[in-house]
Amino acid sequence: MPALQPKVQGVLDELVASGAETGLQTAVHQHGVLVVDAVAGVADDRTERRVTPETLFFSFSAGKVMTSLIAHLLVGTGAVGYDTPVVELWPEFGAYGKESATLRHVLTHSVGVPAMPRDIGPADLTDWSRVCTALADAEPRWRPGAETGYHAFTFGFLVGEIARRATGKPMRQLLREWIAVPLGLDSDLYFGVPATELDRLARLEDGVPPSAASSDDAAVLTPWEMRPAADLGNDREILQADIPSLGTFTARGVAAMNAALLAGRLIDTRQLREVTAVAFEGTDQVFGNPARLALGYPLGRLGARPGETPTAFGWVGGGGSYVWADATTGTSFAMTKSRLTPHFDSAQRLTDLTAAELGPPA
Repeated sequence: MPALQPKVQGVLDELVASGAETGLQTAVHQHGVLVVDAVAGVADDRTERRVTPETLFFSFSAGKVMTSLIAHLLVGTGAVGYDTPVVELWPEFGAYGKESATLRHVLTHSVGVPAMPRDIGPADLTDWSRVCTALADAEPRWRPGAETGYHAFTFGFLVGEIARRATGKPMRQLLREWIAVPLGLDSDLYFGVPATELDRLARLEDGVPPSAASSDDAAVLTPWEMRPAADLGNDREILQADIPSLGTFTARGVAAMNAALLAGRLIDTRQLREVTAVAFEGTDQVFGNPARLALGYPLGRLGARPGETPTAFGWVGGGGSYVWADATTGTSFAMTKSRLTPHFDSAQRLTDLTAAELGPPA
């Protein structure tokens, strides 16, 4: 285990030296112990400010691990169940046949509203009421529970509005009160970065021009939902807004969060089994790939064959970041980065290295 830190550091240094990456963090916990805490490169290529373990990274959908955990904690309070109809808390959401939708459907991306309504653009993401009103009035693409399809931006608002109506609190407050402060991570995990902390953020850069990104799936997702762009992740209004489809964090902090989840410090053993149990299998109606989902997370590890890592769960983030945990090996992994790439080559390399070192004996 002590050998993993220098191996990961060597990979990070190589990625930066080769020009493949600009700045990265990687953190790994095993059985609650921090075994890797490595950084490389610069957080801002304009000022040459170096990446440190405290540097915050806007990591797009990798932040959904925080959103899903809040949903599980909400269920743990008894305020809502996985099979509670959304309309019990949010009556307006029942429009156009969505009255059968449940929290389970939201968590398995099967509720039927994968794309933002066409009148919602990136600038509207900071207006919680506008987005939620539009989602409540949206016509589903399929009957809730019938299909699954990646709810890229809608997911966080759906979970968040359910949680807000159940508790009276926004997601940024629940993240702080339920997770960050109890775990001593209140400067590491954010939906909406305080203005006083903005200078800690890494500045994102596009690895390829946004216009070169594929728009093949624009018939389902709006074009801006398909293209993780540095302009979005560097926008101070977006960074300070409560948008729980996206997250800002340190690799050290989010890996510690998932380590606490695996250790039973946040949910009980029974609920943890649900986190790693198959809740929906089907063809993703957005991307066309086979999908195997637990409640709130895709199952399996990046690059693993289907079913090969059945108790691994997590989220990739647009641009190449990756957060995962495995209940069998007790491993919690996170990688954040500033260069947005259309692939996950760096995450795959570091994941393979980590799994080889910390996985179960062959």
